[in-house]
Amino acid sequence: MKKLASSTAIAVLLSGAAYADGHTSAFTPGEGPFDWDSYNAFAEATDLSGETVTITGPWTGDEKAKFDIIMAFFADATGADVTYSGSDSFEQDIVISARAGSAPNLAVFPQPGLAADMASQGLLTPLADGTAEWVADNFAAGSSWVDLGTYADADGNDQLFGMFYRVDLKSLVWYSPAAFDESGYDIPETMEELKALTDQIVADGGTPWCIGLGSGAATGWPATDWVEDMMLRTQSPEDYDAWVSNEMPFNDPKVVAAIEEFGAFALNDDYVNGGSQAVANTDFRDSPTGLFDIPPACYMHRQASFIPAFFPEGTEMGQDADFFYFPAYEGKDLGKPVLGAGTLFSITNPSEGANALIEFMKLPIAHEMWMAQGGFLTAHAGVNLDAYESDSLRAQGQILADATTFRFDASDLMPGEIGAGAFWTGMVDYVTGASAEDVADSIQERWDALN
Repeated sequence: MKKLASSTAIAVLLSGAAYADGHTSAFTPGEGPFDWDSYNAFAEATDLSGETVTITGPWTGDEKAKFDIIMAFFADATGADVTYSGSDSFEQDIVISARAGSAPNLAVFPQPGLAADMASQGLLTPLADGTAEWVADNFAAGSSWVDLGTYADADGNDQLFGMFYRVDLKSLVWYSPAAFDESGYDIPETMEELKALTDQIVADGGTPWCIGLGSGAATGWPATDWVEDMMLRTQSPEDYDAWVSNEMPFNDPKVVAAIEEFGAFALNDDYVNGGSQAVANTDFRDSPTGLFDIPPACYMHRQASFIPAFFPEGTEMGQDADFFYFPAYEGKDLGKPVLGAGTLFSITNPSEGANALIEFMKLPIAHEMWMAQGGFLTAHAGVNLDAYESDSLRAQGQILADATTFRFDASDLMPGEIGAGAFWTGMVDYVTGASAEDVADSIQERWDALN
């Protein structure tokens, strides 16, 4: 029987690692809120002695250090020599190395678009038979993750090329618990209740929302997230996918209606801090600060899981700020859709070790070990939520676990000229006076011009 997780390399890596309770022994085999049984079974069944497994991706600095710990346990379980290299220019580097025939065994893609392009060029290897079924059975909203990792190969045949790992969550509304408690407001559980709360806050003399679209050259992108969330709450996942691929034109009435759903919040002077005219000019990083004014300049802010990085220094999560799920319509029967993003593993140079690492990524512990270090969410339904580093991350993990549908940020999947161009600027035009129909028409015209 192998003596697991005992190498000097792991001891060095773990010397500075701490679990949420502050103990540095959190990663000791057999201890902590981790699934050691499946890890040990994997180790007993997998021998890669003498084999090297190479990986590249976008994680550098602190993120690389956290991932290195997980890879150290993979190496110790299998006997493989594992090397991960992170790069700020990953997207360019992986294409160059793959075309030159010098790609690493696996690549970690920050979004599906590039992976799909490489799959169509024959630069990726499909994942092993049965992987799609495993993902569908073991990930929350599993079919969503299969769809997001399935692309056409060089012959036009759809195959699973990617398994998702680290996930970002966007369908969140941030608020001040103290402000809600003082006013007697309850957390809304449906979109109907959210709209009723919005009107109640106005009736009580307050301003419900902080909304800011400013982001330098990227001004407008926060509104695209609003529209994407509204598409998922008013239309089917199939309609969302058709919109992303432009099989449904951008100026389809369903898309126009989703833009107007955003406008119902952003274009109402009574609803927005500073009035609707401030929406386009307020920097998204400054927008949530109104939550912390006394009295609050605004009570709610819809933004992704990263936004606490821009909260005032010293903000205590769960005390000074908290969040709730951006709810779905009760009357639409669309379940609990979640908008987000995430990274996926693909095989760029097939080997026994590459296949084994994908198998390792199926283990709860491969996720739980990063969960315990913070800055990580997963859709793996088999993980122990107690492994999350904080109550805030645990609650976000629960939202992912409860999701019935997950869809990737649409603007990140659209051609760059649309998703990072016409869509951004179109949203600015919309909040500054253009109609939703005119904005949608202009975006579709840009899309038509690409063909």
